[in-house]
Amino acid sequence: MQTQQEHCRDVHAKDLPDAALAQQATSGDKQAFELLVRRYQVPLFNFIYRLMGDSEESSDLLQEVFLRFYTSLPSLHANKPFKPWLFQVAHNCCIDALRQRRKHIVPFSQIETEGDDDDLSLLDAIPDDALSIEDMIAHHDLQKALQEAIYTLPIKFRAVVTLRYTSNLRFSDIGRILNMPEQTAKTYFNRAKVLLRKSLSADILALR
Repeated sequence: MQTQQEHCRDVHAKDLPDAALAQQATSGDKQAFELLVRRYQVPLFNFIYRLMGDSEESSDLLQEVFLRFYTSLPSLHANKPFKPWLFQVAHNCCIDALRQRRKHIVPFSQIETEGDDDDLSLLDAIPDDALSIEDMIAHHDLQKALQEAIYTLPIKFRAVVTLRYTSNLRFSDIGRILNMPEQTAKTYFNRAKVLLRKSLSADILALR
C-alpha cells in the first residue's frame, strides 16, 4: 500500500515540467520516465496517426518512439527542449515507415528550394472565400472530414498542420522538428490551409 509520503511525491512529480522529469529520467528515475510516457502517449499517437492513417501501425510506431526515447536517455541534453525533441523522434519514425512503404518522400532539405514557386502560383489561384480553418475545426460535424482531408495533404504540409493543431507547437519548434526555417513552416501551414479549404468546400456549403 502506498504511503502518504509516496503519494505526495507522486503528486509533486506529476506537476514537474518536462525538463525536470527528463533530467530525472536520464539519472535513472523510472517513475520520471513513466510520467513522461503517460504525458505524451496520447498527443504523440494523434500526431503519428494523422501522418500514417493506420491505427495499428501508429501504435507500433508509438512504441518505437518511446523505445528510442529510452535508449537515448544517456545522451539526452538537459538544455535541449524536450517536447520538440520527442516529436522530432516521432516524425523521424514516421518518415522511416513511409519510406518502407516505398512511397516517394521528398527530403526536407530539398523542399525549401524545389517547386515552391509553382506550388505558390497554383495555390494562389484558389479563392479564399470559405470559412477559416479555425472555424472548421470548431465545428463538430467536420471533425472527421477534416482529419481525412489532412491525411490527403502532401507529407510536408501534413506534418506542419498536425504539429500546429494537435500538438499546439510554435512555428519555431515545428521548424526545429522538421529541420526547416521557421518561416518555411509558416509558409507550408498557410498553403495547407488553402488546400484544406478546397478539400472541405463541399462540406462547408452543406452547412450554410
